[in-house]
Amino acid sequence: MSTDIIDRLAGIEPGSPLDRLRRRRPDARDHAQRGYLALFPESSAPAPAPAPAPAPASAPAPDTGTGEVSRVERHAVAAFVAGLHRDAPAVGHYAGLLAADAPELAAAVAAEVEAATTTGPYGIYPEGPLAGESVPGLVHRVGDRTALGERLAAALEHAHLLVFRPREADKEALRALARAGWSTTGIVTLSQLVSFLTFQIRVATGLRLLGATTQTSHEYQEARP
Repeated sequence: MSTDIIDRLAGIEPGSPLDRLRRRRPDARDHAQRGYLALFPESSAPAPAPAPAPAPASAPAPDTGTGEVSRVERHAVAAFVAGLHRDAPAVGHYAGLLAADAPELAAAVAAEVEAATTTGPYGIYPEGPLAGESVPGLVHRVGDRTALGERLAAALEHAHLLVFRPREADKEALRALARAGWSTTGIVTLSQLVSFLTFQIRVATGLRLLGATTQTSHEYQEARP
C-alpha cells in the first residue's frame, strides 16, 4: 500500500492508472504529502506503546513536538472536519488516529459531528452589495464543553465556521479563540489544518470519482460488441 495519504484516501494502488496519472505531477503530489506531514508529523512515526489507562476526555494529551497545537487537538479537529465533509475514508483515518490517543474524546467528537453536520456553504454578508446573497444556516455551538474542554470546543466551533460559513469569519471569531486560550500562532495553525483538510478531502474525492468513471468506461468498452 502507498504511504502517500491522498493515495490511501483515494484508494489508489501502485501501478494503477490513477497512480500513473498522479506521477505526471510529481511536484504537486510531493507538496501535498509534505503538507500532510508538516501538519501531522507524528503520523509518519511508529505508534507509541499503549498507555495503562486513557486520559480523561476533558484533558487532551500534552503537546508532542507539533508546536502550540497538540497531537490530540490536531487529530480531534481533523476527525471533526472529515466528519463535516461526510468523507468515509478520511473519517476512518483521522478518527482512527484520535481514537488511538484518546478514545473517550473520539466519542465526544463523533457526537459533535452528528450534531453539526449540515449542507453549505452559507452565511450572512455584512451590509453592502453582497448582502442580498446572504443565506442563513446552522451556527454550531458545542453541546458538551466539559468533555472537550473549552479550548477544543472553541476550535471545533471555529472549524465549523470555516467549513460552512467562511464569509462570516471576522475579528470576533478570532477573539473567541483567544478567549479560549489560543495564541496567534495556534490560531494560524488551526486555520491551516482546516483549509488543508478541505483541500485534501476534495482531491481524494475527485480522484475516487475519476477512478470510478475510468473503470466504468473501460467496462463499457469491453462490453461493446
